[in-house]
Parts: sequence; C-alpha cells; structure tokens
Amino acid sequence: MAAEPPVLPGAGEARRWAAEELAKPEYRDAAPSWLDTLWQNFLDWLRSLDGSGGEAASVPSPVIALVIAVIIAAAVILARPRLNARARRAQDVFARETALTAADYRNRAEAAASAGRWGDAVVDRFRAMVRSAEDRAILDPQAGRTADEAARALSVPFRAEALRLARAAATFDGIRYGNRAADSPDYQEMVALDGTLDAMRAASTGSAVPMP
Repeated sequence: MAAEPPVLPGAGEARRWAAEELAKPEYRDAAPSWLDTLWQNFLDWLRSLDGSGGEAASVPSPVIALVIAVIIAAAVILARPRLNARARRAQDVFARETALTAADYRNRAEAAASAGRWGDAVVDRFRAMVRSAEDRAILDPQAGRTADEAARALSVPFRAEALRLARAAATFDGIRYGNRAADSPDYQEMVALDGTLDAMRAASTGSAVPMP
C-alpha cells in the first residue's frame, strides 16, 4: 500500500499547534528579554488570523504553516543555549574533585583572591564550606550534589542562615555556570558565611548554636 501523503494543516490547526508549542515553559522562560515584544506581537498576529475575512484571512494556509514552522525553529535555536546553561548548573559542586580538604579549598580561595580572581575565590570558598560540613559529619558526602542541594541541606541544621545559604548557592551557580562577574564583596560575603557556619555547632533539633 502506498504511503499516505502528509496532511497539510489548515490555518486554524496550524495556529493551534503553534500556540501549544510556544506556550511551553522552556520557550517562555528561555526567551531572551529583548525578544519579549516581538514574541508578544507574533502571538497577537496568530490570534488575528481568525479566518473571518479581511487581509489576514486571505493568507494561504501553506504560507501560515511555513511561517509558524520558521518561528518555532527560531524559538528552539534561541532557547537551546539557556536550556543547556540550566543543565550545566545541575553539576557536582566539587566538579569531581574528591581529594581536597576544606583547608585546601580555603587556601586556594585566598590565593585566587590575592590575585584578584574573585570568581575562582568565591567558588572555592563555597566548596570549602560544603567540604567542612562533610568533614564535621553535618552533611553526608554525596557524589553529584549541586550547590542548591547543599544549601538546602545545610539550611536544616543552620536554619538561621537559610537565606544566606540560598544566596551563596545562587552566587556560586551564577559564577560557575553562568556569566555572573564576581567582586571583592561577593568573596567577603562567602568568607563571612563560611566562618559563621564553622563557628557553630549543628544541633539535631534542626537549629544550630555557637560552639563553646
């Protein structure tokens, strides 16, 4: 039996397919901000093609389908880099480095800070904080743990520092896997948080108290 030829959607069905595809969160969230207006104008144009007469209704269905296909392809191309960036953020906070101690990370962070490499300094100081918690048996060593997961886990015994931990994880991800630039205040904030946690004794009740 000969294969059936592909069915060309009508204007209404093509609009519905496009609206459903472009409404997916990954396209909406990943769309660069400068495309917001163009995006809204395109959606308004789709809604204007109601087939009720006028210039819009005179556009042939194949042309509408072709334009929609091009727009969807462009959306995929534009969204992919940001979607890939999100995937990169879900990597191990230690980047497969398992032999370094908290002191090693702190020393490396101080060396980077002295050289003005604030991004490296912030990243390594966050790693020092997590490794210190593992060494103190506050966190169980866990391969593949992300910065956000580490911050949430530390927020249980160090509940009073939950907001600072969340901010530290966001800073780590922005520098390590995004385009965020770091500076001296970022590093000093990470140093202060690391020192605060190191000076506190985690309590089994879900809070923490200063070390005697």
